[in-house]
Amino acid sequence: MNVQSKENYTYKIHQAGNKLCSAEEAVKLIRSGDHVFVHGAAATPQTLLQAMVRRAPELKDVSIYHIHTEGFADYVDEKYEGIFHPNSFFIGGNVRKAISTGRAQYIPIFLSDIPHLIRQQIIPVDVALVNVSPPDIHGYCSLGVTVVETIAMMEQAKTVIAQINPNMPRSHGDGLVHLRQFDAMVEVDEPIYQVEVKPPTNIELKIGQKIAELVEDGATLQMGIGGIPNAALLALGNHKDLGIHTEMFSDGVIDLVKKGVINNKLKKVHPHKIVSSFAIGSAALYDFIDDNPEVNMIDCAFTNDTAVIRTNPKVTAINSAIEVDLTGQV
Repeated sequence: MNVQSKENYTYKIHQAGNKLCSAEEAVKLIRSGDHVFVHGAAATPQTLLQAMVRRAPELKDVSIYHIHTEGFADYVDEKYEGIFHPNSFFIGGNVRKAISTGRAQYIPIFLSDIPHLIRQQIIPVDVALVNVSPPDIHGYCSLGVTVVETIAMMEQAKTVIAQINPNMPRSHGDGLVHLRQFDAMVEVDEPIYQVEVKPPTNIELKIGQKIAELVEDGATLQMGIGGIPNAALLALGNHKDLGIHTEMFSDGVIDLVKKGVINNKLKKVHPHKIVSSFAIGSAALYDFIDDNPEVNMIDCAFTNDTAVIRTNPKVTAINSAIEVDLTGQV
């Protein structure tokens, strides 16, 4: 099979005709009063967001919605009050101060319910901003490392603006979208947000070992991000037949897959596949995801549905807590 060249990708994009434009032209499709949903996590479309903020003097009352985003988030700055109304379903570091001071809003909700909120039009979607891979020979781009609620927001959006980014991995699963679904396209060469993988501390290693002792062979794992989940994964090297069904994953799974510890063969839902909704990590993680049929990136309405989760064997969740009160609430 011939690997498609960048020239062929570019040709396919140009076949889309007058949809290809600059970022400045693309964000002119955003109007005052619009509800704008933003592709989140490591796939945050930096170029489009920056262009939107540069257009601020021409806009007012634009509501912005997203899960946590990474990188650029100047739209939460106090000088844009009355122009942008940021709403976050998950509090990332770049909007935390604005939320604590009331310039931005946090919407508490189960991750699995966000696509339902969108599909039921409880929150309308006028414009969706997405960050996608170049198209294949059939014209399909990939949402890459973040699917989550993005399929739902594209389904409901009146206007979809895409930045076509050669750095976005092509993931398998739900996140394949055709060029015809875009109303405007911008070619960018923008890095995908990366998280530095730090060696675990001695305390994290000890905690990870204790956690690993609680994980049975054949278990299906859900894990969060951070030192504790990564340390737990490091300690699972002698386990057998583990599976992954999780909302997100990071670098810690790669070595376990290579060793055959994670093989997903005992799972009932998507056996032999890692099932996730988004991923954040290093360049090595994104290389691992790229065109890897073993990794399925799926709508979070499915990955986080308890009726789906409980059909898998020995489901074990490994997460970090920020605070725990005296009653055990996390």
